[in-house]
This record gives sequence, structure tokens and C-alpha cells, in this order.
Amino acid sequence: MEKNAAMTLLSVENLRVAVEGEEILKGINLSIGTGEVHAIMGPNGSGKSTLSHVLAGRDGYQVTEGRVLYKGEDLLAMEPEERAQAGLFLAFQYPVEIPGVPTVSFLKHAMNSVRKAKGLNTLDAFEFKKIMDARLADLQIDNSMVRRPLNAGFSGGEKKRMEILQMALLEPELTILDETDSGLDIDALKVVADGVNAMRSPDRTTLVITHYQRLLNHIVPDRVHVLAGGRIVRSGDPSLALELEESGYGDMVTAA
Repeated sequence: MEKNAAMTLLSVENLRVAVEGEEILKGINLSIGTGEVHAIMGPNGSGKSTLSHVLAGRDGYQVTEGRVLYKGEDLLAMEPEERAQAGLFLAFQYPVEIPGVPTVSFLKHAMNSVRKAKGLNTLDAFEFKKIMDARLADLQIDNSMVRRPLNAGFSGGEKKRMEILQMALLEPELTILDETDSGLDIDALKVVADGVNAMRSPDRTTLVITHYQRLLNHIVPDRVHVLAGGRIVRSGDPSLALELEESGYGDMVTAA
């Protein structure tokens, strides 16, 4: 199937969302085809992270209007774990530290939970280690990281590397990167981008949410959308990101 004939994987229709009574998203419309990479850019406070959290099912967000279809199903009716089992993965801007939980145990449990939901056999310790070691080598991540508690004491770059490792192991159908480039140096940024690019395929879709254009130098999107004032105010090809880098968001924020 040609890219321009890709089937719709995610459809967001007139989505309005409030937080503690304040409307943050004011009618989002977005359609992403299977195998495509879309980028959402916008200034701070425009609603980018709110959109990612609503898609992932985080508490504290009230959907007041609209709907979200994922593979034709009502995404908003699913529990967060059901969304993950259905192939949705969110890479957080600020990954959570979980002291006392070994990273390798967390990864094995997460991977087997997804496999069980798909009707596949769960992996024993030996089978899982074989797969994990291969992914660690692919991503150039030191094996010592997975023997530490999950994200505890990790640097910002290490936390982002760990999320890319999770993505590589879970092989999600839809990956949402919520400002994954935030706080990364150029080496860590390249590791993240290489991990995402290695996963690109006609069966996997990525939504990149970012404030800056620099990540899109490494992960080149098919479409770029500008989110301002709780609405998508403009969409275009990758050249739109370069335009924003030069001119900023001022005019679009004023228009929104």
C-alpha cells in the first residue's frame, strides 16, 4: 500500500478537554495513517502534553466533547492498561522514578503483559534476556542500567534511553513521544532518534510532540501540525518545522 493510501490508525475528532474546569483543548481534529510519522509543534502551554496524556489515559483530564478512534475502536473508553495492550506507547517528558523495582523485572513484566493480551506465549527469564540483550546492543545501552531500580538516580538522558528500550521491546503500533528531546544533549538525542528510526515501518506509527525543530532533523515527519491556543491552527509538510524555527510561533498564537 502506498503511503498516501495508508489506512487511518488514529482519528481525533473535535476533542475538547478541561483540567479543573479550565478548557485546555478546544476542538482538536487530527488523523494519522498507519505507518506515518506526524509531529505536533507549539509553544509552551498550547496543550501538547495534555493531548498526549488524554490519548494515554492519564487521570485528571475531563473530555467534554468529541471522540478518539484507535484502529476503529473508542480509545477513550479503554483503561490505560488496555490502551498499552492494544499497542499504544507513551514516552514521557519526565519519566517516573520507581525505587525498589528492578528495571529488568519491570521490562519483563510489561513485555509479557502485552504478549499475553495478544494471545502469545509469555517469555521465561532466559528467553527474555536473549531478546533484551539484543535490543541493548542495538541501542548501545550498557547492560548495567537494567540492573538498577527503574529510572532511580538516572540522568535525563538515561531515562530517555530506557524509554526507547521499552519501545524496542514492546514494539507498539502507535508511539507518542511527549517532548522526549527535552533536556537531552546531542549524543542522547541521537540515541533516541536512532531508536525511533529503527522502529519505522509500514506497521508502526509515531506521533512526535516537540517544542523545537531540532528533533525533526533526526526524525523526519510525514506531516507537521502546529498546536496553539488549544487548537491545531496549521498543518503542512516538514518544511513547516523549518519555517517555525525561523519565524517562531508569534503570529500563530495571535491568530489562535
